[in-house]
Amino acid sequence: MESYLFPFDSLICMLLGISFTVLFTLLLVFIIVPAIFGVSFGIRRLYMKSLIKLFEVSELMLSIISEEVWIIAKEPVSLEQEIQDMRRGGAEPEFDMSDIFYFCRRGVESIVDDEVTKRFTAEELESWNLLTRSNYNFHHISTRLTALWGVGVLIRYGFLLPLRVTLAFTGVGLLVVLTSIVGLFPNGRMKNYLSDKVHLMCYRICVRALTAIITYHDSENKPKNGGICVANHTSPIDVIILASDGCYAMVGQVHGGLMGVIQRAMVKACPHIWFERSEVKDRHLVAKRLSDHIADKSKLPILIFPEGTCINNTSVMMFKKGSFEIGCRVYPVAIKYDPRFGDAFWNSSKFGMVNYLLRMMSSWAIVCSVWYLPPMSRMEGEDAVQFANRVKAAIARKGGLADLLWDGGLKRGKVKEVFKEEQQKLYSKVLVGSSEDCSRS
Repeated sequence: MESYLFPFDSLICMLLGISFTVLFTLLLVFIIVPAIFGVSFGIRRLYMKSLIKLFEVSELMLSIISEEVWIIAKEPVSLEQEIQDMRRGGAEPEFDMSDIFYFCRRGVESIVDDEVTKRFTAEELESWNLLTRSNYNFHHISTRLTALWGVGVLIRYGFLLPLRVTLAFTGVGLLVVLTSIVGLFPNGRMKNYLSDKVHLMCYRICVRALTAIITYHDSENKPKNGGICVANHTSPIDVIILASDGCYAMVGQVHGGLMGVIQRAMVKACPHIWFERSEVKDRHLVAKRLSDHIADKSKLPILIFPEGTCINNTSVMMFKKGSFEIGCRVYPVAIKYDPRFGDAFWNSSKFGMVNYLLRMMSSWAIVCSVWYLPPMSRMEGEDAVQFANRVKAAIARKGGLADLLWDGGLKRGKVKEVFKEEQQKLYSKVLVGSSEDCSRS
């Protein structure tokens, strides 16, 4: 009986060996080798165009079945303007107790349409992208739409997810091994050259692990040594998106586990800046280490995300002023993701890193545009806060994002008393101003 099983087992082993050989050859020829040389065969672009056609078909199905709902948006009007209009309408010129209802209404409107809280949730989509994160119940509308959604699930989880996980482990593994080997070389041009090539190759493999389709604009403005690159922050993969097109010195806190292994390997090949947990809050120490790094023109530009937290790809929030106090040239970069193919935003309050990466790798693709803006320097008489706001406004303008003054720290913290006092002063000024205007008339 056993003699009949041996040929069958050998056949299975042979088929598995052939399958793995073919798979490895395909990965090597179409992904790893192109990543080494920084070339693309255009397969991902063709895949993106096919997805757009698929979305158009699903949207057509939905438009046939469901009725369109039109929402009329109210024009935004300031509280001060609204009270002035009310006074002109023939109301009593003096402040009345009924006026408090205007304040109550504006307060309720702010809660319902909070421009801060909604920046920490998934970006709303105009149409369904066949993913469960948005409009989950749409695939129950018709049999054809359900079948289309089911085929998409099979493709994403049965083919794309295993392929992407394999590529991710390949990219991260090569990064750890090769940077450790490069770290054995003596400091000099050869080590810097090898380090740049290794980092670019590994990050490009990781980009392909996300099926990321990136369009870079104005490459002549790419950051140079002796400066700081600042960008809006949507996702941890922002680092991979930028580092696959250029080399940067990373700044961050020392971690343990797998992330710690990666950090220790990377710093052997390139002078990245890692801080211990106790050092992060020491602003003077952070500024000194950044300044020392920038002073050495042979070191790579520093990559910093001044918002300090991830925002949902619709706006740019307040930039921390620390990186703008150093007095060096700043290279702004705007990153904008296309939410139709996958949600790149990481809601760290809701999803852990593993869960987030699973959602990313099971999406259709990650499509984004990157704009390199001309370098900016601090002008005479301009303080760090004003400089930070000017850079933030330029990034928001280029990326088509909303420019907000709020601190991204509100994602987890309470509103500061200073902000509350400012609003109270504004309301009292509006009331007093309205009364004075009416008394003059």
